[in-house]
Parts: sequence; structure tokens; C-alpha cells
Amino acid sequence: MGIIKNEYDVEGLSPTDSYPDAAGKQISSKLPVYADETGAVPGESFTIGNSPYARIQRFAKRFGVEPRGIERVPEDERTDKTLAKAGTMWLAANMVVSSFAIGVLAVPVFHLGFVDALLTILFINLLGITPVCFFSTFGPVFGLRQMVLSRFYFGWYGVKVIAVFNILACVGWSSVNVIVGAQLLHAVNNDIPGFAGIIIIAAATFLVTLFGYKIVHYYEFYSWIPCFIIFLIVLGEFAHSGAFVNIPMGVGRSETGAVLSFASSVFGFATGWTSYAADYTVYQPHTVGRVKTFAWTWAGLIFPLLFTETLGLAVATAMTFDPETGAPTNSYAERYETSHIGGLLAEVLFPPLGRFGQFCLVILALSIIANNCPNIYSVSLSLQVLGRWTQAVPRFIWTFIGTLIYVAISIPGYSHFETVLENFMLVIGYWLAIYEGISLPEHFFFKRGITRYNVADYTSPHLLPPGIAAILAFCFGVFGAVMGMAQVWFTGPIGKHIGNPLYGGDIGFPLAFAFAFVSYVGLRTVEKRKFGR
Repeated sequence: MGIIKNEYDVEGLSPTDSYPDAAGKQISSKLPVYADETGAVPGESFTIGNSPYARIQRFAKRFGVEPRGIERVPEDERTDKTLAKAGTMWLAANMVVSSFAIGVLAVPVFHLGFVDALLTILFINLLGITPVCFFSTFGPVFGLRQMVLSRFYFGWYGVKVIAVFNILACVGWSSVNVIVGAQLLHAVNNDIPGFAGIIIIAAATFLVTLFGYKIVHYYEFYSWIPCFIIFLIVLGEFAHSGAFVNIPMGVGRSETGAVLSFASSVFGFATGWTSYAADYTVYQPHTVGRVKTFAWTWAGLIFPLLFTETLGLAVATAMTFDPETGAPTNSYAERYETSHIGGLLAEVLFPPLGRFGQFCLVILALSIIANNCPNIYSVSLSLQVLGRWTQAVPRFIWTFIGTLIYVAISIPGYSHFETVLENFMLVIGYWLAIYEGISLPEHFFFKRGITRYNVADYTSPHLLPPGIAAILAFCFGVFGAVMGMAQVWFTGPIGKHIGNPLYGGDIGFPLAFAFAFVSYVGLRTVEKRKFGR
């Protein structure tokens, strides 16, 4: 398609060429390399022809369904100029009961005090969201989805491995989240069976994600408001109850291990959006400033994460347990023990507010829709990366299939293996640190900035990195994660020596990142000398 025509165009020049002025001095054409439109696919091309694919796309387009999948967005179709959407997307996705639950874990699971848990929430979230903000700035620059962008780090074939992990993450966390939402609905009305709550939330999520980018952003732009109001009510009622306890900070090895393990949970939740980041800015024009995109994304992430997790931590301090047996000794702990997060919120809202408190809990249950929208929209894009044939299946069909799969997992999981499912998701979550440990050095050390990407290569396997270094570094990263993890199923040999010998301390994320980073820099240096790409 050539180069975008704008006021900087000079006929016949490449994006990085210069031209002489009247005095013979060389002047840069000023057109950045990422404005090259080679490989961009016009929206109308999806409906041209009489193939089954084109007919399905024409039918879907009549209802306003987004036809585009992982194809690059042309500049003239990047009409999303509302920068605030880069923030409200993540504001809604994190102003949810799932992030509240992360804060709660500090007390009953990790036995932390209020101040040490609060500091962990603050600093680890600041660290965890940075890659999400960074990669969000690539969407307007290239018009490429995050998994497609990852071809520049992992190669044409290596990225398929990354896509599989992303699919597992999208489907797995959607299942865990929808089970939590169904439990909240059941806590309000025992006559609502678990499968009904799962279907209600999953159907609403599918309806939003079916129509694509614009409707997802539109829903997220507003959906955080009622949830924020409900959380303010929770804050007000809990403060009025006087049940808050400033639990003192612990000391010694046990404190160290507990802080590191809690930090791992906080970091995993915050950085979990990295593999979707660019998906939600691809329709913004390339003229949008990267600093502005970063800032809006940062604000949209940090506020809800700090607010909801701190609120969850504060409410959790009201729980008391017998130091010998661990049995609950007050109503907050009892409700949490029997009904988990739903029971804890019910204890705050139901006694003072009655039926209105039940209504508040229903709203929080439905907040799972905003939490799962990024998972289910992005899972379809990851599926399309797996092969030419998967790309030939329209995005919205993959969205439907992804929904069916996670509902099929969630319904039996609600009663039989919720804990197993959640433990499995916590184990595979380390892959995000490995992803960052490979993609960041490739960008900064080998491509040395955003202008060194030849965006037209994204569909050419022979022009992309071979991916050998990335896959080997990924294996080293897995080894690092295993050495440092401290999970219910397994505690690594390094993690075992941190904190309480019985539980260890989780340093799987930093070790996964470090092992992947160091090995990738060495392996990629050799790979680039050998293959020249």
C-alpha cells in the first residue's frame, strides 16, 4: 500500500531517506519508519468475494461486528482519537472484585500486617504495570496486536508457543473469575445455582466482545462507575463499623517469605495485561504521543489496583483466627471461611444495608464482565496467531468458541476443582515474567528503539528473528521460575530456603525474568551474527 501521504511526504523517498533543499543541504523526510503502510489490510477487504469467509463477514458487518482480527490496521481507519479510552479500558478491567480479592489474601493466606502489605501493594503494582503501559504505546505506532507484535521478539514460529500460553491464561483466568462472580450471585440468592450465574456472566461478556474493539471500549468507558460507587459504599460501611485492625508488621524469615509470596500475587495480577496491551490501542492514530498513551494507561491501571487492593486488605484485617487451630473466631472470618470473598463482602454490606446490600453485591458480581472482556477479546487474537488456517476463521467465531470452552471448564469447576484450577493458573502465570525478560532486551539492546522495526516484516517468516534464541531463553526462564516458586503444588529449591521452611518464599517471577533476560542477551547475540536477522 506504500507510504502514508502527509505533509512530510516527498515523492520517491523511503521513510528514512533525506532530500536536498535549495542550498543543497540534506533535510530529513521526517516520515517515521513506522508510518510505512506495507502489510496494512483495509477493512473492506474482509467482505470482498463469494467465499464462505467473505459471506460470513458481510453478514456480521450488518450488525456492526468488527471484522478485523490480527491484520494490521491502516492509518486511515485508526479513528479512535479519545486518549482517555487507553485509561478507562484498564480502569474498568481492574475496578473489580478480583483485584479486591488480591488485597484480601495478605491477611488469611500470607499473615501480613497492614503496613507491610500496603507497601507491597504500592511498590509492586508500580513495577508490575510498567510493561503494560510500555507495550500499550506500540498499538498506535504500528497498528498491530500484541501477539503479532511479539513476532518481532520470538519469530514467526516461536510466537506460537507464546500464543498458547496466552490462550491458557485467557481461558483459565476467565474461568476462575466467572466462578467468583457466580459465587457472589449465589451468596445473594441461594436459589441461583452456580451454573446459572456462570452462564449469565459469560453470556454478557460474549455479547460485549462479539462486536469488537469499539464496543469493548464503550462498555469499559462507563462500567467502572457503578463498581467504584459500590466500593465507596463498602469503604464507608466498613469504616463506620470500626472493625479495622492495624495488624502489626512481622519480623524475621517468615516475614520475608510472606512479603515475597504476596508480592508475587500482586505482581502477577498487575502485569497480567502485558500480553494484551497493544490490542486496545491499535485503532489510535500513529500521531498520538507515546508519552500520553503511557500516562493514560498508567493512570487507568494504578488507581483501581491501589484502591481495590488496599480496600480488600483493610477489610481483611477485621478477620480473626485462633492462633493454635486457625479456626475463625469472628463473623468476618466465618463468612470468609464458608463463602470466600462473597461472604466477606456480605458481612460488610448485608447487616447495615439489607436488600440494598444484596443489590450492591450483584453489581460487584457483574463487574466480572469488565474483568473478562480483555481475556475473551484477546483470546481470539491469540488463536489467530497459531496458523494461517486459524487466521482464516473470523475473530468473532473464535470469541464464541473461547466462551464455550471457559464455560465448559467453569461449570464443573464451580463444584469440583476450583482450587485446582486456581493453583494451576498461579503456576503458569510465571510465563509473563519470561515474556518480558525476552521482549524488553530485544527492543532496547538489539532493535535499539522503536524506529528500528521494519513493520512490513510481520507477515514474512524469513525476515523475522529465527526465534531459536527466544525459545531457548524461554526454557531457561521456566527453569528459573521452577527454582524460585513457592506454590501449593511445588516449592522450588531456592524458594524453599526463603522464609518459613514449611512454606518458603516465592521469588519465581524475578528468577524467571533474570534467567530469561541473561540467557536471551547471550543467545540472541550469537543468533543475530549467524542469521543476520
